[in-house]
Amino acid sequence: MEQTNLQEKYKKLVDAANSANINDLHIREQANVLYIDGETPSGEVKDNLWGIYKEIDPEFRSDDLIMSIKVSANSGMVGKAKVITDDDTALNIRKGPNSHLTVVGVAASESTVSVLSKTNADWWLVHTDEGVEGYAYSKLLEME
Repeated sequence: MEQTNLQEKYKKLVDAANSANINDLHIREQANVLYIDGETPSGEVKDNLWGIYKEIDPEFRSDDLIMSIKVSANSGMVGKAKVITDDDTALNIRKGPNSHLTVVGVAASESTVSVLSKTNADWWLVHTDEGVEGYAYSKLLEME
């Protein structure tokens, strides 16, 4: 199979996805966008893929990659955390560990989220009771 320009651009990311323990992995290109989809048994695998993406695009500004890797419901979680935002301010949950990335959901102030991994000092991978999975700013979370 011949590699496309996008597969060459994201070779390190594609290779890491192929070698990781990702279930139902699909890598495809459509309309000049590379899609990487699947389900991983751990938050660390997802964190690693986002870390590789950051090496390729440090600002997370490329519009030619959509990575939709979910963490399996059976994965071990780090624990529960309480959202500690101001009164009625919801916590944004983002697609990836960067404030430039799309908000995929929110968690209400004082609500509790499951922490799947502590990605780095600023971002944690979380899952809400409503089924939203993404990255939240860790300074607005308090481990229970």
